[in-house]
Amino acid sequence: MDAFEAILTRRSTRKYRPDAVEPEKVKRVIEAGRFAPSGGNNQMNHFFIVRDVAALGKLNALAESAFAGMEADESTYPSLRNSILLSKKGGYAFSYHAPVLIIVANRKDYGNNMADTVAAIENMMVAANALDLGSCYINQLYWLNEEPSLLAYLRGLGLKEEERVYGAMVLGYAATEDGLPVRAPLARKGNEVTFV
Repeated sequence: MDAFEAILTRRSTRKYRPDAVEPEKVKRVIEAGRFAPSGGNNQMNHFFIVRDVAALGKLNALAESAFAGMEADESTYPSLRNSILLSKKGGYAFSYHAPVLIIVANRKDYGNNMADTVAAIENMMVAANALDLGSCYINQLYWLNEEPSLLAYLRGLGLKEEERVYGAMVLGYAATEDGLPVRAPLARKGNEVTFV
């Protein structure tokens, strides 16, 4: 698969097989993220690769608890509202039960923290598609990046005092018959283009 095909056929995967992803494939995905552009070539992203089942469970539980304590109304951003409402019901897993969660942190006082993080995640999602892996961008930890219990847990995993989470993604084999991600084209309904 060439780069253009990997970009155009990438889709978000939200159902995963429990199968572990081979370490070599995980390393290749991470390497794609590490080679993403960064402001001034500062390379300040901090990647956390979470594969431990207990750690994934703890992160899901902390996120669910934090979201369950929030309120949402019709004006709340739809995805955030969904996280809040599902957490109040119980059993919410922001990571879609994927076997790998990649958290990307950066310094909170760095002006390009979000841009650098997103560039790395996009590289990793395209690489995942080229490796026949499913992936999905995850906002929930960014929305909770000042939540005390989650922040404390992440610090225990190595998050530095001056860092916060600015994005994350999940990775694994899609829960499809052949384990491949769905790559069917989706019509573009936005992203206007103006040539000048």
